Amino acid sequence: MAQPIPSSASASASHTPSLDVEESDVIRVLRDDGSLDPATDPNEDPARVVSIYQHMVFVRMLDERLVTLQRQGRIGFHIGSLGEEAAILGSAAVLRKQDWIFPCYREFGAALWRGMELQAYMDNMFGNAEDPVKGRQMPDHYTCRAAKFGSVSSPIGTQITQAVGFSWAAKIKKDELVALVYFGEGATSSNEFHNGMNFAGVFKTPTIMFCRNNGWAISVPVERQTASRTFAEKGIAYGIPGIRCDGNDIFAVMKATKDALAHAATGKGPVIIEAMTYRLSGHSTSDDPKAYRKEEVVEAWKKRDPMVRLRQHLEHESLWSDARQAELEGTLETKIKDAVTASEKKPAPALETMFEGVFAELPWNLKEQRDQLLRGPRAKGH
Repeated sequence: MAQPIPSSASASASHTPSLDVEESDVIRVLRDDGSLDPATDPNEDPARVVSIYQHMVFVRMLDERLVTLQRQGRIGFHIGSLGEEAAILGSAAVLRKQDWIFPCYREFGAALWRGMELQAYMDNMFGNAEDPVKGRQMPDHYTCRAAKFGSVSSPIGTQITQAVGFSWAAKIKKDELVALVYFGEGATSSNEFHNGMNFAGVFKTPTIMFCRNNGWAISVPVERQTASRTFAEKGIAYGIPGIRCDGNDIFAVMKATKDALAHAATGKGPVIIEAMTYRLSGHSTSDDPKAYRKEEVVEAWKKRDPMVRLRQHLEHESLWSDARQAELEGTLETKIKDAVTASEKKPAPALETMFEGVFAELPWNLKEQRDQLLRGPRAKGH
């Protein structure tokens, strides 16, 4: 039985925001020796935990390969999840099949976990003819309806009101589902956050607001983002309970999300989760974090690497070994390489596809524009 959702502590003007995961109101499960605290253990099936770890390795390797591809000029852009995999995968893994995810832009690991094909994701990175969004957006702006995974959009916080509206519609239709929406702590300064929180609180929508507090909104540090002690306590003003968890402890994330899901799915309304984690890489491949943060801080957070911590637990339980790691990495290396090769061989989207997928029936004026475009002169090489 899920534990009741606690209310966040009241704000304190004497506190600056902190990523200190040792604070008393933060859920933690993983101990330093790899064992689990029985008081907070979400009691996950060991085989399922191994599967999640394997997917975490996959996401990390894919992340690293995409950065290399961007540096080589083979793709234009990548926004990764290095260091934040536990926050993303731990929350996505406990959702039910009928639940929906509204992503920020780092959650490609969640999309792949829920069923998006690697090839479809890679096609998006190259913007080719088989890109799910037909090359209309920059790389890492994907969607997968089959995985119940909404579309990534760049404007800050827009996914929050989308998730609230979607879950409100589900409540009206009596569809048994919960919408989980990801956003960074920087998005809590957006209009969309406050609009979404207020609406969700008033109408008690089945929404999980999942804030990845990774310390930085591009180059804006967390202490310049808010005067509140925490981000979870921002729910108080909207009548929304908050939970804080160690975002680099995958079991803590699963525990927090399970409790929030039990709350939201039973008609009690939304919950905001603040997962304390850290962005080990730049904001994107267009960002140089050395320009605004100290390397010694990054090195300290590397010691809390969620993938290393989960592997330590698996080894503590005799569920993993160096041999299995080597075998897994070899298999994944081939899988990723094959997907890249296939994507690079595919042509660019056909020119007329820019007119498709918006209207059920194409209006006459757009038909004229399409036909004129196709008859028109082409630049050399096109």
